[in-house]
Amino acid sequence: MNGLELSRAYYEAHGKPMLESQFPALLPCLAVGLFGAGSECFGYDDAVSRDHDFEPSFCLLLPDESVVDRRSEFLLERAYAKLPKAFGGAERQALSPVGGARRGVLRTAAFFERTVGSPDGRLTAQEWLTLPEQSLAEATNGAVFFDDWGEVTRIRETLAYFPEDVRRKRLAGQLLLMGQAGQYNHARCLAHGERAAARLAAFGFVQSALSAIFLLNRRYQPYYKWSFRALRELPALSDLAEPLERLLSADDDAEALIGRVAAAVAAALREQGLSDADGAELERHAYAVNGRVADAEMRNLHILAAV
Repeated sequence: MNGLELSRAYYEAHGKPMLESQFPALLPCLAVGLFGAGSECFGYDDAVSRDHDFEPSFCLLLPDESVVDRRSEFLLERAYAKLPKAFGGAERQALSPVGGARRGVLRTAAFFERTVGSPDGRLTAQEWLTLPEQSLAEATNGAVFFDDWGEVTRIRETLAYFPEDVRRKRLAGQLLLMGQAGQYNHARCLAHGERAAARLAAFGFVQSALSAIFLLNRRYQPYYKWSFRALRELPALSDLAEPLERLLSADDDAEALIGRVAAAVAAALREQGLSDADGAELERHAYAVNGRVADAEMRNLHILAAV
C-alpha cells in the first residue's frame, strides 16, 4: 500500500478508536487526514521514497484555542504519541523532518499559515499572483478522512484553484517566457554557436511549458521532481510529456519538439477561448490571454508580474 492508504488504514485501525473512546466530546471539533509536504500526500511515493516520511501516521487538526484549549491539545498529543509505532510493515520515525512536524496534532491555522501564509485560506490578489503553486498544491492535496467541524474542508475549498483572472495572468506570463526561450532564443543561441545557452533556453521553455499546461488543466503544479509524473495524469495535453522530456536532453530535433509543443498549447488556448490569435507564435497568444484578464488593475500589471 502507498503512504496515503497506509495513513487511512492506520487511522481507521488505531486513530479513530482512540478518539472515540478517549475524546468523544472533542470529536465534533476535529479534522483528520493526510495532506501537506511529501510524495505520499500526492500518492507518488514508491519503494525509493520509503527512506523518509513513510510511516503509520496522520494529521490531526484542531481549531483555535477558544474551541479546543491547550490542555486538550496536550492530551491529544500524548494519546497520539502512544499509538502503535508499527503498522502495515512500516514504523513510526523517531525524528521529525526538517521544517517541523508534518503529522500528528496540529493547529489548523498553523498548518495553513505554514503552507500558504494565511491561517484561514483567504488570500489577497497579490498573494494569489505570487504564491508558489507547489505551496497551494500542498495545502489541497491528499485526503480528509474526517471533518465534522468543517473548517479544514472549507479552507481547502477556498484554496482549491486560482481565481480565473489569476490563472490568466499567470498563464500569459508563462506563454511569453515559452515564446522567448523556445521560439526565439533557442535558435539564435545555436546560430551564435552557444550550445550551452541553447540548452538553457530549451530548459526554460520546458519549465514554462509545464506551468502553462497545468494552468490550462486548472491543476496546481506540484514540486518540480513530481511535475512530469503529475503531467502524465492530466486530462489534457498529457501527451506533451514525451516531447518535453526529449527537449531536456536532445539537441538535433529540438526545434521540431518546440514547434510541436507550441502548436498544441496554442490549440488548447483557442479551444478554451483564451486567445483568438492565429498560428503558434506564443508571444501573440500571451498578450491575447493577458487582454482577457477582466480586472483592469491586474490586466495592466506587467505581463510577467505573476511569474
